[in-house]
Amino acid sequence: MRILFLGDIVGRVGREAVISRLPGLRNQLSLDLVVVNGENASHGFGLSPAIARDLFEAGADVITLGNHSWDRRDMIGHIDAEPRIIRPANYPPGTPGQGSVVVELVNGHRALVVSVMGRQFMDAMDDPFRAVSDILSRHRLGVTVQAIVVDVHAEATSEKWAMGHVCDGRVSLVIGTHTHTPTADHRIFPKGTAFQTDAGMCGDYDSVIGMGKDAAIARFVRKMPGDRLQPAEGEASIAGMMVETDDVTGLARRMAPVRLGGHLAQTLPDF
Repeated sequence: MRILFLGDIVGRVGREAVISRLPGLRNQLSLDLVVVNGENASHGFGLSPAIARDLFEAGADVITLGNHSWDRRDMIGHIDAEPRIIRPANYPPGTPGQGSVVVELVNGHRALVVSVMGRQFMDAMDDPFRAVSDILSRHRLGVTVQAIVVDVHAEATSEKWAMGHVCDGRVSLVIGTHTHTPTADHRIFPKGTAFQTDAGMCGDYDSVIGMGKDAAIARFVRKMPGDRLQPAEGEASIAGMMVETDDVTGLARRMAPVRLGGHLAQTLPDF
């Protein structure tokens, strides 16, 4: 199976870049599963039902969220009606939506996608490791599902690394989101799970993690509340990771970054 994961989509330019490029990428890379993190897609804060629809129409199979899951109040009423949008599984019991979904793919395969949020330097949440363990206890890679992707929306690199090691041999890909900066540590762990600390963002990198520079810099320099942060509006880069899995085990065989457009060095997988 060939899987593409795209990091946090930030604002108009980020979502327009993904929507315009994703149909071609699905064909060019022969993708079976596309997962995108959409929690910053609506003006940098949250996801709207209309934007989610556009991302699905462009070729996304699952949209994951994070700490901005409820910034758009219309998502609260929509998420139960659209199971392909998942919020972190370690939100407290009773929170709308689900933290995982099994999707049926065109090729007849089934894929499990899981979202969890870290607890280091983040809002208080239930244990993400227990949440992942509970979900994986109900699914078996290579048997009940042909691929498993875990989006770890977290601030601390150490917490993401720990999740990768905990999941090694049990899932196809553990990939971090939230910091909006693509890391160069992608690798396949000893038991066959692909890992990257952060996929980066789909947005304007001539910015401060996707937001306009002036207002963001002023907050650091003055240490006072300032203008509301707005997404940067320059040319966007698409950033993410592609993984190819073994058809029998569901574990990773190879992986490579995807970076297109904007200010980052361009790269596409050559497999």
